[in-house]
Formats: sequence, structure tokens, C-alpha cells
Amino acid sequence: MNGLLILLIIVLLGVAAWQLSKIFSLTQIGMAKGDSTIANDKDNNINGYLMFAFVGFIYIFTIYSFIKWGSFVLDTPASEHGKDYDNLMNISWIIIFTVQTLTQFLLHYFAFKYRGKEGQKALYYADNNKLEAIWTIIPVIVLAVLILYGLYTWNQIMYVDEDEEVINVELYAKQFSWEARYAGDDNTLGKANVRYIKDVNTLGVDMSDRASQDDKVVTEIHLPVGKKVHFRMRSQDVLHSAYMPHFRAQMNCVPGMVTEFAFIPTITTADMRNMPGMVKKVDGINKIRAKKSVELAAQGKPALEPYTFDYLLLCNKICGASHFNMQLKIVVESEADYKKWLKEQKTLASAIKEANAPKEDPAAVKETPAVAEAVVDTTKAVAKGK
Repeated sequence: MNGLLILLIIVLLGVAAWQLSKIFSLTQIGMAKGDSTIANDKDNNINGYLMFAFVGFIYIFTIYSFIKWGSFVLDTPASEHGKDYDNLMNISWIIIFTVQTLTQFLLHYFAFKYRGKEGQKALYYADNNKLEAIWTIIPVIVLAVLILYGLYTWNQIMYVDEDEEVINVELYAKQFSWEARYAGDDNTLGKANVRYIKDVNTLGVDMSDRASQDDKVVTEIHLPVGKKVHFRMRSQDVLHSAYMPHFRAQMNCVPGMVTEFAFIPTITTADMRNMPGMVKKVDGINKIRAKKSVELAAQGKPALEPYTFDYLLLCNKICGASHFNMQLKIVVESEADYKKWLKEQKTLASAIKEANAPKEDPAAVKETPAVAEAVVDTTKAVAKGK
């Protein structure tokens, strides 16, 4: 790897030296009249038509990208605020593509129309106040509307009423995994600090806090459909990012502070799996995996298992060598199923109690009623023999 980097640096230094020599030669005064470095009408015509060819390439490649990779765009959002999020994104994309299409065409068209011609001198045009006002005021208005709409949408997404009934969940990020902590019957998460991390208490929960006694630590997230979930994020080591793409939710997990995000899931995992768009995507993925499995089988390796859709919590910050491992399954289900699952989970207090319970001596034989009875019978038989 180091050798490749050294080679790349040498190549880049060579290119830089070559470019500097070209710049130096172009700055020389008194070049010969017939010097080949001076562009003639033929050169200008070629470059003018190449400008048109390049803008055509941009448009064709853009259309091709939509056709080829358009299916990778996320489908229906699975959260209540997702529609507003997608709407803001779509408006931004429409404006960007419209402006890009127009400005790129004008840029390349003017480069062609006003290409250099022998004997023609360019007109120095100092300024035009009207044009400058137009291309300054219009972007200011458009950007102001987008920013205000974006702030309004963001405030609507981030607002959590203190008196609102929510489910409190903590997401704990560390290299390279996720853990989650649910508040118990009191719906209050206990205090936590990295200084309290020990043995099974991997989140550093302060067990002296009464609110911590019914908290439950899990390695799979379950959410009830139609109920607001208030996530609080912490990081143990470096900067991570809690990213739940199908819920249009993302928030950085910063060491030393608590960040938060809330949303209402609107589509269960089962319903999302049955959506036509998702069925089509899963079929496409499984065709790719089947093709790859044939190659693996030829190499004597195990085949890939068929893919099944699941919501996922991902890390959207490159946090280290095993960053790709930071995935946690999210299950959206009915409220009844959610309550049943949560009830089955063990509290952190009981897990700590079990871990600290004295271990039984494996060499010691635990006396059972059957064993005791056998001992008594043996004693009587010995007595009779005497």
C-alpha cells in the first residue's frame, strides 16, 4: 500500500512539473509568428464544437443516470415527517437541475458563439447593472425561500412537546456496534456516564439512580407503529452518526454530550416488505446475490443467503476500520406486539444482579430428594447386615 502511495505521489509531481513547464512557455514574450502554441481559426472551431459535444455528454449522462440508477432511490418514507423531508428534497432537486441545465447550455453556447477568429478583437464590456441585479436578486430570493422552508420543516421535525406521550429510547454508539436502552414503566431513562462502564453495564448506566432500575438494554430495536419515539444518542469514543434512512432520520452521536431526534413510524416492517417497490428491489438484490453465489460455489465457498428487507440503524460517519459493521436491526410492529416484546426483555438491574451472583461450585453435588432417599435406604441395609 505504501509503495502504491509513493508511486501516486511521484506521478502527481511529474504532472505538476509538466503543467508548470507549459505555463512557463505560455508566458514567454516574443514567440515566433508561426509558433504552433498560438491558436488559429481551426483550433478555435474544434474547441467550440467540443464545447457543444461536452454539454451534450452532460445531458445524456444525466438521463442515463436516472434510468440506470434511479431504482436505488429510497421509496415511500416510513415516518410521519418523511413526506415533508422528501418534499423539501424534491423541490431542491428540481431547482438545481433546472438551473444546471440552463446555465450549462448558456456557458457552452457562448463559448462556441464567441470563439476566437483571426482579425477579430474582443469587446471589453465593463458591466451591466441590470443583468447583475437580476442574477443577484433572483438567487437571493430562491435561496431565502428554501432556507426559510427548510428551517420551518426542521423545527416541525425536531419539536417534542414536554407533555406529549413519547417512548424514550437511548442509542449508544461505540466502535463498532450499537446498543439501545429502553425506559421502563416510569418512561424515564436513568442517568449514565462512561465512568460507570463495567462488566455487563456496557452503557455506563448509573445504577444508583432510581430511574435506572427498570431500564432495559437490548441489541435489537422494536418500535410501535403510530407512536412517537424520542431517541437520545450518546457516543462512547469517536463521532458517530445515527442514520435511519427509511425513516428519514439522522443525528450525530457526539462524545461527551447527548443529542436527540424524534419521529413517528408509520409503516410496519411487514407492510414495507409487501410494498411493490420494495418487492421489486428485493428481487433485484436476490438476482445479484444468486449470480454471485454461482461464482462462490465454483470457488468452493458457501453461497449467499437470500436477502430479506429490514429497517436498519446505520452509522453515517466513517468512524474507523470496521465502520461497516455498525448495523442494528429495527422492527416496526403493532403496539400489542411491541409491548409483548418489551415485557420479555430483561432489566439491566437484574442482568447485573445475575452477573454478580455467587457461582456454584461445579465439584459440589447438589443433594436431591431421590439422592437423599437412596442414602437412607443404603444406611438401613447396612444396619440390617450387622
